Amino acid sequence: MRQLVTIVALASLPFMYGCIAAVVGGAAAGGYMVGEERRQAAVLADDEAIELKARNRVSEAHPNAHLSPVSYNRMLLLNGTAPTEQAKADIERIARAIEGVRGVYNDIRVGPNRTFPSLAGDGVLTTKVKTRMVDARRFNPLHVKVVSDDGTVYLMGIVTRKEADAASEIARTTSGVRRVVRMFEYRD
Repeated sequence: MRQLVTIVALASLPFMYGCIAAVVGGAAAGGYMVGEERRQAAVLADDEAIELKARNRVSEAHPNAHLSPVSYNRMLLLNGTAPTEQAKADIERIARAIEGVRGVYNDIRVGPNRTFPSLAGDGVLTTKVKTRMVDARRFNPLHVKVVSDDGTVYLMGIVTRKEADAASEIARTTSGVRRVVRMFEYRD
């Protein structure tokens, strides 16, 4: 029974990202304004729609690919796996055609899909990085979106260069992080 509970808990991690972010974001509110989002409400809605369209269109065209599209300020990150180079290129073409997308960063790896335990580790790594950002109190962690994929941490947000450097340093020095990709837009 204990193994079953552990398996169910691990299985739910990838789906709980929003819940984890809300908890960490709530903790981050100490000393910061909770509603201090730097994107306009219309852009937030566009980001959600872009992610949904990317996920649906890609899964329809390439059911053997494992894609985790993330949109921030209408810039689309594609990560995950595709079975071939041709599929990777086609996924990018599909993503670029989505209305409202300003740009695409294609970091899809060609190869087999990852195992479930490996995918569950992504949620844990994201939580570790966000928690360290909250604890560091060097910038408002609500301004930095953290996405993890197989040891790579992607940092997105509308930030100052000082905030970007602090976030990057925290991510880089978190155990389990093999690579940090900065995808910031600067407001300096």
